[in-house]
Amino acid sequence: MCFADKTGSNSFIWLMSDNMHHQWLLLAACFWVIFMFMVASKFITLTFKDPDGYGAKQEPLILTAVTKVEEVHVPEEKHWPEEFQPTGKAFSGNLIRQPLVHMERLELLRNVCRDTALRNLSHTAVSKFVLDRIFVCDKHKILFCQTPKVGNTQWKKVLIVLNGIYSAVEEIPENIVHDHEKNGLPRLSSFSDSEIKKRLSLYFKFFIVRDPFERLISAFKDKFVHNPRFEPWYRHEIAPGIIRKYRKNRTETKGLQFEDFVRYLGDPNHRWLDVQFGDHIIHWVTYVELCAPCEITYSVIGHHETLEDDAPYILKAAGIDHLVSYPTIPPGITVYNRTKVERYFSGISKRDIRRLYARFEGDFKLFGYREPDFLLN
Repeated sequence: MCFADKTGSNSFIWLMSDNMHHQWLLLAACFWVIFMFMVASKFITLTFKDPDGYGAKQEPLILTAVTKVEEVHVPEEKHWPEEFQPTGKAFSGNLIRQPLVHMERLELLRNVCRDTALRNLSHTAVSKFVLDRIFVCDKHKILFCQTPKVGNTQWKKVLIVLNGIYSAVEEIPENIVHDHEKNGLPRLSSFSDSEIKKRLSLYFKFFIVRDPFERLISAFKDKFVHNPRFEPWYRHEIAPGIIRKYRKNRTETKGLQFEDFVRYLGDPNHRWLDVQFGDHIIHWVTYVELCAPCEITYSVIGHHETLEDDAPYILKAAGIDHLVSYPTIPPGITVYNRTKVERYFSGISKRDIRRLYARFEGDFKLFGYREPDFLLN
């Protein structure tokens, strides 16, 4: 009896111990599950929290955009400055914007050049007339196409310094800049065909444009009104030739008026007078006729309206910014003067303005200038 009681007591104790063992195991398992859940939760939180953390992911997008600068047709000898090369660091907005602006300009140019509807207004032969407009700096492998009335005098000064004739742009006498026998700037036309092709293929090439109609106003004022360099042939030879053919009121004795000038430029048969005027027409013919932008692959096309940004960019892109500076630009001088343009064209008939635009439409489209509002009214 006593033995039976003792045995039963031992069995009860063993059962209780076994139950407690299972409970502890269950409790430990629960804690383990909770612990693993907390670890997993922490991992998930660290991995997916803060959407702003993806800002770092944007950097490759910026670098991709900047490296596209290399797609611009730059000669093999020239390299883009270090600040335009991918470095793994963030770029300032201005350094990013500048290459993209110039890429967009060149892309627009290529697209318009492919537009068959504008082919007659966008294409021209690379003739001696074009090659005469392109100045050469062999020392630094640069070609500059002259487009008068857009600040070309200053760019000639830059090239003169680069060619070693003068040490600074401030030292160059004004009468030397346009004296092509003394300024040390060879024209591309002075080289053999093979040398021309080599330079066109390998050199850094650029030119500057401005609103086409504002440029015509500048040419008219400079050559037929003020004539600061005293070039009498404009008033005494060219102006009378335009007046004889295009002035409506033959009894009027005033000098050349802007209305006469517009009729001459807009006349589809203007070329017979152009031949008589010779190279003097460079001040008002189209950018297409001057620089053949659809035939020659330019590295950069600057705009007069943004010259404060474009001039330093061109110097950097050409790799010469440490050698020369662009002359100081007076405040406001490059800003498009819409009021002046509208005032000059206010007395011109819509027919004559449309004919003028028809001739210069290629320049407007190739370089992203808007059709004047007074043509749309």
